[in-house]
Amino acid sequence: MRPGQRWRLGPCARVGARASAWPSPGCGGHLGREPADGTCERAPLRSSALQCPRCMQCDAKFDFITRKHHCRRCGKCFCDRCCSQKVALRRMCFVDPVRQCAACALVSHKEAEFYDKQLKVLLSGATFLVTFGNAEKAETMVCRLSSNQRYLFLDGDRHHEVEIARVCSVHTLTEGFPPGGGSARAAGMCLQYTVPGEARVTQLKLTAAEDSSASRRQALAWLAAMHKAAKLLYESRDQ
Repeated sequence: MRPGQRWRLGPCARVGARASAWPSPGCGGHLGREPADGTCERAPLRSSALQCPRCMQCDAKFDFITRKHHCRRCGKCFCDRCCSQKVALRRMCFVDPVRQCAACALVSHKEAEFYDKQLKVLLSGATFLVTFGNAEKAETMVCRLSSNQRYLFLDGDRHHEVEIARVCSVHTLTEGFPPGGGSARAAGMCLQYTVPGEARVTQLKLTAAEDSSASRRQALAWLAAMHKAAKLLYESRDQ
């Protein structure tokens, strides 16, 4: 993890998606994509035979020997050699492995790791010192991802919600490098987001408590999971 790493997610953010929601760039999303409500993102429209007489990767011409296959994630057509990997695609409710091109398979593998590990941490939540905007005093609040994966809930003396689709930038705050070398650890995070009905961008900062308690360890794990989510979204924004 590089110190002060920032992910610009664009006006609408989502890791995983809904039918009409984070890795693609449209509006209305949620983090993770093993949906609590049973809905799935629609599979992309397949390219017709007239649109792709050749493999869209190696340009091989399709015939009776070189058969055409469609990537279940992007919908583009490829020959067998360029679309041979089979990976589960839970964001579209393909639980069993399905055929995908090399680029999509790589993203799907990363998403599967996120669903199995980081998503559970985000749903469990952690305690942070939270600073809203330019406020001088931080509030102690529990931050967690909502069960429908569409909001960040912050609960303390008051309740606050941030819609994931309105997060436009995630800036990771890191500690110094450990004495023995290795990667810097996340110690906090700045989120920039828009508020419905307001044109300005609002910011909040999450900071892990300065102690060695289990609460701090949980907060650091939550920050690492959120960093992974933002990185996954940034890398897969064109998928």
